[in-house]
Amino acid sequence: MLRPSPAPAPALRSVLTALGSPTAVCEARTPALRAAQGPLSPELPLPVHVLGVAGATGPAGRPRTRLAGWRFLIRSGDRAIAAADTMLTPDGWSFSHFFEGPYVSSTERALIQAEALCTAYQPRLLSVPELYMLTLWLHADPDADGHTTVPGPADLLVPLSPAPPGIAANHPYRVADLLPVLSLRLAPPPLLGSAAPA
Repeated sequence: MLRPSPAPAPALRSVLTALGSPTAVCEARTPALRAAQGPLSPELPLPVHVLGVAGATGPAGRPRTRLAGWRFLIRSGDRAIAAADTMLTPDGWSFSHFFEGPYVSSTERALIQAEALCTAYQPRLLSVPELYMLTLWLHADPDADGHTTVPGPADLLVPLSPAPPGIAANHPYRVADLLPVLSLRLAPPPLLGSAAPA
């Protein structure tokens, strides 16, 4: 079961304002949003964390993340057709952009699957930009504030489709199983030694 963390009120307000702005919707690169009939509603807010490059670690050497924004799925009727991202600015949370694509439907699908789990989790998104990868991060402390920066040992990571080669999409991984794989892929290549003497 899922126990989402509430989004900051200014983040939600900024998305509602953008949805109410014909200019913001018309200028968005989201044909589904522009063509939608009927009301649009931002739902299922998820904090978006970004996994740092190798070397940015927290306790016990686990990779550290940073909170980069909040994402809302934009629902039209019975399905999500787009998403809205917000970002933290010097003036607080503000609307960033609308988008659509495979991660919208795969996020919705992963959330539905996670809702059927017996354990309570707090849903988040974990982005790995260097690998063009996004995962649903199921944080085992459902009462956390959404800002925790280190995945815990009881957390699950569900790579969303499309996932990088060699990593199964829509499959829940224990943090201890997936993070070492990601850290290895993020690690800089070894330095080449000097040429051997002739």
